[in-house]
Amino acid sequence: MHAGWLDGFLRYCTDVRRLSANTAEAYARDVNQFVDFLSAQWGEERAHDWAAVDYRTVRRFLADLSQQKFDRSSIGRKLSALRSFFRYLLQEGAVTHNPAAVAPTPRREQHLPEYLYQDEMEQLLSTPDESKPLGQRDRAILELFYATGVRVSELVAMDVDDPEFDEQQIRVIGKGNRERVVLMGGRAIAALRRYIADGRATLLREAQSPDEQALFLNASGGRLSVRGVQQRVHKHVLEAAASSRITPHALRHTFATHLLDGGADLRSIQTLLGHQSLGTVGIYTHLTTARMKEVYQAAHPLADDSGPEDSGHSGRRPDSEELP
Repeated sequence: MHAGWLDGFLRYCTDVRRLSANTAEAYARDVNQFVDFLSAQWGEERAHDWAAVDYRTVRRFLADLSQQKFDRSSIGRKLSALRSFFRYLLQEGAVTHNPAAVAPTPRREQHLPEYLYQDEMEQLLSTPDESKPLGQRDRAILELFYATGVRVSELVAMDVDDPEFDEQQIRVIGKGNRERVVLMGGRAIAALRRYIADGRATLLREAQSPDEQALFLNASGGRLSVRGVQQRVHKHVLEAAASSRITPHALRHTFATHLLDGGADLRSIQTLLGHQSLGTVGIYTHLTTARMKEVYQAAHPLADDSGPEDSGHSGRRPDSEELP
């Protein structure tokens, strides 16, 4: 791409589109890749003939990227870069239309979320050393993640007065500053009670910070950070010999998946997770195929029927069984 167009496009991205410098530079690289494509298709002398680029040219470029095994998210970003570039050229009067505007954005692959099986979750819950204050804290954190499905940001924002033990629930502040109630079972309550009465009290006493209101404390007696929770979860995941990709967010997926496996409906799971859209929790249905097959096999009268044996009759009842 000619240096003048490149510099102008970079200024357009940062000054008009308000994109970050890194994003603007990435867009410039994507457009340069398109120029290389045009050079291979039309020759170098026409590689900057922007007015000659039409919708079919853009589609051929996207198809070429797909053949080169670029993933859909990368192709989508490059298409976004082209849309911005031709929008800039329109503004400069170099073209009369935006050929990338009508090209459909590739749908992103929907990756199944990481989660733990029930026995793996039990192993993870057993890893903290509950003879120590931090072990009691970590056990309470893991139990609460599994019992409630809260986000890590919601967990670290909890104060000591937030649990309502008699009601078996905690009020949390989620995305968009929206408040919701999350439920917790007996094991999570027991772990939380023990941590508050013993481990948390010890951390407060040792740190001499009696006024700290945070529910989950670090070793210095202050509020535990998101990064701190992530590190502790990673430590216990490795101790439990589980997948190293299991994160606090994966424990949220585990909560939802196990609820669905147990018969909960998507609408209830949506409410418990604090999602605004039912479509957001639809991905969990991909994880329950095995359970669905089991239900089908148990419920459908012909599920295990291998078909009529080759006995020479057409499937009609024997004459002796026919109705008069």
